[in-house]
Amino acid sequence: MLTWAFRFQLGQYVRTSLWILPVLGLAVGVLLGEIALAVDGVPAGWRYTEMTATGVLTAIVGAMVALLGFVVTIGVLVVQQATGTLSPRYMRLWYRNRLQKLVLATFAGTFTFAFTLLRRIEAETVPDLGVTVAGLAVAVSLVMLLVYLNRFTHDLRPVAIADQVRRTGLNVLATSLRRAGRAVLLQEHAHPPDSVPTKTVPCTGGGAVQGLDVAGLITTAVRHDCILVVTHRVGDFVPPGAVLLEVHGTPRVPQESRRLAGLVALGAERTIEQDPAFALRILVDIAVRALSAAVNDPTSAVQVLNHIEAFLHAVGRSELHGRHVLGDERGAPRVVVAGRSWEEYLDLGVTEIREYGVGSLQVCRRLRAMLDGLLADVPQERRVAVRGHLALLDAAVEREFPDAIRRTLARTSDRQGIGGASSGGAR
Repeated sequence: MLTWAFRFQLGQYVRTSLWILPVLGLAVGVLLGEIALAVDGVPAGWRYTEMTATGVLTAIVGAMVALLGFVVTIGVLVVQQATGTLSPRYMRLWYRNRLQKLVLATFAGTFTFAFTLLRRIEAETVPDLGVTVAGLAVAVSLVMLLVYLNRFTHDLRPVAIADQVRRTGLNVLATSLRRAGRAVLLQEHAHPPDSVPTKTVPCTGGGAVQGLDVAGLITTAVRHDCILVVTHRVGDFVPPGAVLLEVHGTPRVPQESRRLAGLVALGAERTIEQDPAFALRILVDIAVRALSAAVNDPTSAVQVLNHIEAFLHAVGRSELHGRHVLGDERGAPRVVVAGRSWEEYLDLGVTEIREYGVGSLQVCRRLRAMLDGLLADVPQERRVAVRGHLALLDAAVEREFPDAIRRTLARTSDRQGIGGASSGGAR
């Protein structure tokens, strides 16, 4: 029986695969070619000689092979740029780009369509309809190539990637909150965290927690009248032999640990499906790369901070729990999952940028403007953490800028980094 974790990882593989859709395009091209041969028939003005049809189809076959190589070359360049100047973690999202897969599938399908027709051309048999359709397919392929080039020449800028990552992360955050809303979410103290487990499920192979089958965990806990505690949050790396799940309550639980472990998907690295903090991790990585000595582009870091701020504003207004205690229909606690607090999101979004960017006036001013904005927007109980980061920023500026004039400039809130209207003045 296939476990939920296996199905989850299979879905991940399909979504990030660059070959599955193009291979389907190859098969569809052959099928359409056979259909075109079977129903051939066009007006007299659209007929071709054997030599013309052979030349056209031969040119199409060669052109599609060349275009496939061109798109693959662009993909290699994207990988090099992303890993060198952006963030290798971004590739997890880029691999899912549907436009690139559709372009490859169209080129591959046009290739096999033309080749299928080419091998059936004879002195008295010319697939006129197929040659016409092949020409139209080339036109569609060229349009898609132009759209593809336009998309990637615009979307490979750091600010465009930051916008895409932010929107993806916020969608995941909203989805996870809606998913939690469909379950019975109890108070964090509903299950005592210090109770002694009656059974533990170890991690066999190790890996990063990519996803949880929350519905399956609740169903299993109800069936065996117990409480299941996931000891690691989504995104954590679990070493081999570490405790993956704890069973609390009655000992009537499945004896096979593999089936319980199959409700938690582990992989080589984090994914974004159930981990909105992964999007914030990518944004911070891009900003830190821009601040490195090799790139030295504080303006790009400031642009990424715009999207980090938008993400943190959304998180700051969301309902967050350090522990998600999920209950059954009767309200009895069944599953305990570790969550992320506001302080953890804020630390992730601010700490490294402050440490690496404190030497830049532009970054210090934009970072202060972001913290000032959060201080005014988030609920009262979450402002303590924001004030803490403002104090850390003040201390970092104090160390970095011994000159009073530059220190005053660095402590001025500016939403453009340098050149915008001050929003709070010096502190």
